[in-house]
Amino acid sequence: MKPLPDEIRSAYPVCSRLLAEEPLPPDGPAPTVEDLPRRLAATPAALKRHPYLADLARIEQAIHKLSTDPPGIPSRVDRLRLNPALVLLPVSWQRLPERLQDDRAAPAPVPNGFVLVWKAPGSGRVRAATADGHDLLALKIVSEAIAPRQAAEDGGVSLGTIDNILYAASQRGLLLAPPSRIVRPPAFGREAVDGDQFRVARCFTLQWHITQACDLHCRHCYDRSDRQPLPLVEALRVLDDLYDFCQRMHVYGQVTFTGGNPLLYPHFDEVYRQSAERGFLTAVLGNPMPRRRIETLLRIQDLEFYQVSLEGLAEHNDYIRGPGHFQRTMAFLDVLRELNVSTMVMLTLTDANMGQVLPLAERLRGRTGVFTFNRLSPVGEGADLSPAGTGRYRAFLEDYLRAARNNPAMRLKDNLFNILLHERGEPFFGGCAGFGCGAAFNFVSLLPDGEVHACRKLPSLIGNIRERSLYDIYRDAPARRFRAGSKACRGCAIRPVCGGCLAVSHGSGLNIFRERDPYCFMEK
Repeated sequence: MKPLPDEIRSAYPVCSRLLAEEPLPPDGPAPTVEDLPRRLAATPAALKRHPYLADLARIEQAIHKLSTDPPGIPSRVDRLRLNPALVLLPVSWQRLPERLQDDRAAPAPVPNGFVLVWKAPGSGRVRAATADGHDLLALKIVSEAIAPRQAAEDGGVSLGTIDNILYAASQRGLLLAPPSRIVRPPAFGREAVDGDQFRVARCFTLQWHITQACDLHCRHCYDRSDRQPLPLVEALRVLDDLYDFCQRMHVYGQVTFTGGNPLLYPHFDEVYRQSAERGFLTAVLGNPMPRRRIETLLRIQDLEFYQVSLEGLAEHNDYIRGPGHFQRTMAFLDVLRELNVSTMVMLTLTDANMGQVLPLAERLRGRTGVFTFNRLSPVGEGADLSPAGTGRYRAFLEDYLRAARNNPAMRLKDNLFNILLHERGEPFFGGCAGFGCGAAFNFVSLLPDGEVHACRKLPSLIGNIRERSLYDIYRDAPARRFRAGSKACRGCAIRPVCGGCLAVSHGSGLNIFRERDPYCFMEK
């Protein structure tokens, strides 16, 4: 073969190097960028040292075309679509993409193989990879417009398996996914908080108070009413409803089970299993339970986290939650750590336990992954307890923030920490729910009897899931009102990561839609 032109060496760097080792006979004019793969495919007998060169040339040709003249990739789509800058190549050799990166990668014959070459959205990087079965299934589902439920039924797998395959393909850029529809409006504060990090939610959480049954009787319980739980068939319809909501809003879903003690719901294991089958992340806000009970759940699906509560050191905690609760909880944390379950410890902050927060945090160092607190919402039986004093709250936050610098378990949750961070010019964190007050934004609370509330810590009824779909409830006026929060916070520089706490305002007798959090110390 005659010396290769410069344009060939540029478009086919690996093939050009390998062709220098092949004693190919002259065969007419030098190949062009367009016809090199064809020329190599027409002379297979001559390719004795590198018989895979024709396939490799087709891959390099696709890379060259996508690098120099790619088709346009739309910035937004309204449904899952194939990446138009994607080429699927049938090949007769495996490990060819690896050969492009490493000369030691030895291709081997393979029947009916495929290689993907694509330009990744956003980065613009052109990539090549051997297609596996999941890749090919994702492309088939989208190209043939097969509904995920139908694909799951046809394949004898869970709906969550199909969704995870599609999600992985979209993350790699093989598919284009529509953006989340859970988005803060443009006027929702931009002075100090910019970008999408605290404005666009990609996960929606259903905080499901699945039962009122509880093995404790805490002194700050929000609700001891006799709400009857949903029967199993209705509970499963809730999961289908949540799945449809997430599909329409283009987000993935999480079910956080709580109560009462959620594991006392008579059909809990089946509901947990069905949540996993639909691809939902799962978490529990509950009480200490026997080890074997947790092992049963882990055989179904790993927990994102298991959250328990402590209200201070042993004496005060047991006054609030019952004798022996402190030691049982500490022992349970050890069990969860042995089972590799991520743990969280939550404290409800009152006037009586403010001084115990930092000592408790030290007791929990190395024993839990996360320790944080919520302020008391004085509703239900919690109305008999004294909230933390507003006059010393800023100093408490400063002490906590200082201690958290040296204790990896201590995390920030209260939105008002962002006031301090704003004053110091330090990066914000997501606040209570990742987006400031997330009530009716990136989560809702579902009560045992089907009532849907914007937040469980205050009366915030926005609908009933037995009467209307979650999608309709979410879009209706009551939910939008809670989502907007207090008018007193509008225009605040840090509104996307704050909004105060509506539950605390309600418990203080304020108009939650007009007045700001009584603990707020942001200068107007």
